[in-house]
Amino acid sequence: MSLKSDILSALERSGGAPVSGQELSERFGVSRSAVWKAVNALRRDGHDISSSTNIGYSLVSESDSISAEGIRAALPESRRGIDIEVLSETGSTNNEAKRLIAEGRDGYLLVAADRQTAGKGRLGRAFFSPSGSLYMSLAFRVDTEIADAVRLTTAAAVAVVRAIEELTPLRPQIKWVNDVYLDGKKICGILTEGVTDMESGRVRHMVIGIGLNCGTEEFPPELRDIAASIDRGGVSRSRFAAHIASELIDCIEGAPFLDFYRAHSLVIGREIWFIQDGVSTPATAVGIDDSGALIVRLRDGGTKLLNTGEISVRLR
Repeated sequence: MSLKSDILSALERSGGAPVSGQELSERFGVSRSAVWKAVNALRRDGHDISSSTNIGYSLVSESDSISAEGIRAALPESRRGIDIEVLSETGSTNNEAKRLIAEGRDGYLLVAADRQTAGKGRLGRAFFSPSGSLYMSLAFRVDTEIADAVRLTTAAAVAVVRAIEELTPLRPQIKWVNDVYLDGKKICGILTEGVTDMESGRVRHMVIGIGLNCGTEEFPPELRDIAASIDRGGVSRSRFAAHIASELIDCIEGAPFLDFYRAHSLVIGREIWFIQDGVSTPATAVGIDDSGALIVRLRDGGTKLLNTGEISVRLR
């Protein structure tokens, strides 16, 4: 890690108690001047760090900035080696992650941005992405079939909801397969994409994009009745990104998550319409299978398994 990351991590762990420049200097084997320069660099990144002669440095509060140092400091120790890129602006964090993969980046790669100019939703839709909310993509190597995208998308929804519940008093729900809702309005969208190896034709990387409305105050007219933004309660976007990424990696590496997904489902037991090939069919959502697919009961009493498609449900 960089000295900035090391110092931010030390201040985070101190819980607001001051840490002297001498202690930081000795801990990281650098001069007091290097500590001072790193602290000032963190301040320029937006971190609110106070200093007092003969007392030391302290993190006054969680800032609204998002930075690689802030994300890394909030990750569990075992996850701090992941590759992190943070941009003030990008077209799409998914596209940026795919670009970096093409350049040879490997392992877990987290790309985050303050805003997107061409945020992507499912089926080619645009995702409203103004400055202030959280836009992130986690990319990683796989050797699997593209059908696993459904399971990975459900894992991402679980990671988002777990992070929100850990960091706030809010209790969101999941609308199959890729949306997170709070009080009947969408607060998060998820887009999972595969990156194919040109020689083998197999999917070699997956990229999971997450857009969490957590700082958007004004929505366009067409979204005002259906979208909302959560109150982070002073928790930084860097901390949210770290919690989501850590939870998601746990799921990817085998931690169970489908029971949590089912317990937070917004649709199980509800009348829905599922849309496939442009045809809308009424049904009742009755469960989620172990692949993340939605089990529906048709009007004629038969059942159907939905791995793809969209559903609509009357929420309000």
